[in-house]
Amino acid sequence: MPAQTSSEARFAILIDADNISDKYIKIILDEVSNAGVATYKRIYGDWTSQRLASWKNVLLQNSIIPMQQYSYTYGKSSTDSAMIIDAMDILYSGNVDGFAIVSSDSDFTRLAARLRESGMQVIGMGEQKTPEPFISACNQFKYLDLLYAAQRAEAKQEEAEVETDDAVDASGKRKGRKASAKKDAKSAKDAASSAFAKKSKDKQTSAEKGAAGALSAAPDKPAPRAKRTPGDLGGDVAALESVPELGDVEFSELSRAARRRHMKRIRSAVDAIIDQFSDEEGWVFLGTIGSELPKRLPDFDVRNYGYRKLSPFLKSMGVYEFDERANASGAKAIYLRIAES
Repeated sequence: MPAQTSSEARFAILIDADNISDKYIKIILDEVSNAGVATYKRIYGDWTSQRLASWKNVLLQNSIIPMQQYSYTYGKSSTDSAMIIDAMDILYSGNVDGFAIVSSDSDFTRLAARLRESGMQVIGMGEQKTPEPFISACNQFKYLDLLYAAQRAEAKQEEAEVETDDAVDASGKRKGRKASAKKDAKSAKDAASSAFAKKSKDKQTSAEKGAAGALSAAPDKPAPRAKRTPGDLGGDVAALESVPELGDVEFSELSRAARRRHMKRIRSAVDAIIDQFSDEEGWVFLGTIGSELPKRLPDFDVRNYGYRKLSPFLKSMGVYEFDERANASGAKAIYLRIAES
């Protein structure tokens, strides 16, 4: 039977457990899934050490193979050599199209460069402390700590929205119960008044008159107060609408100077792409920016800056002019150019 072929790129995930936290595992696997399918999932470390104990459940749940590498010398990482040797073995096996090197260590710079020389797609992943040479040696680089912070911010925003919706629903039910109670009290009062009016004034005894006077003088019974429910803020809808919303995920993990430096690099790269691919009027297709920008900046990812799409991110810079057009198939396409000053 002929072997089945797949158009998806095959990746080998190699993780350095010595300087990568287990909390990033979902992000690591998701990022590789966006690029292709993981055929190798290996993690390297000294598993006799207690500091790697938190990885145990993560490895079982995600079918990651732990590769034991003893620390021969205190203070020296021996996992680097093991990862490099395995990477070269996998390369020569011809079973993969790319590698995901997960580490913040600059020692893998030469490995990433060598894999790219062999035509491999190299995705690097690490924290912001990763040295620039390793980032530049990869086709793409993902900042795990920034992506993790963005995920947590989104989760908090969704949680706040759910709590607000629950509180609004609870407030609506409380109002409905109050209105129903008031309606029942009014109906009872009207019925009592009608029964009293049917009696003849001539045959009305003094006792009946006293009862009638007492009925008319008695105040309306207040509607029963609804019980509080979990998530009930105890206010009305207007008060709930004043709950502050969480804004876009901020690029808070970097310092202000670092953010300025990143934005300057991105603008220079976008301007260069516009100069190279624009038409006579300076317009360039947004998709061209999206495909060319990671080639010039391997660590670029709009999620690092609190956005999900490239267009809103570029609009936030305030230096580009946008135009939306319909292509031959009728679908809308976005073009941009450098705004005239």
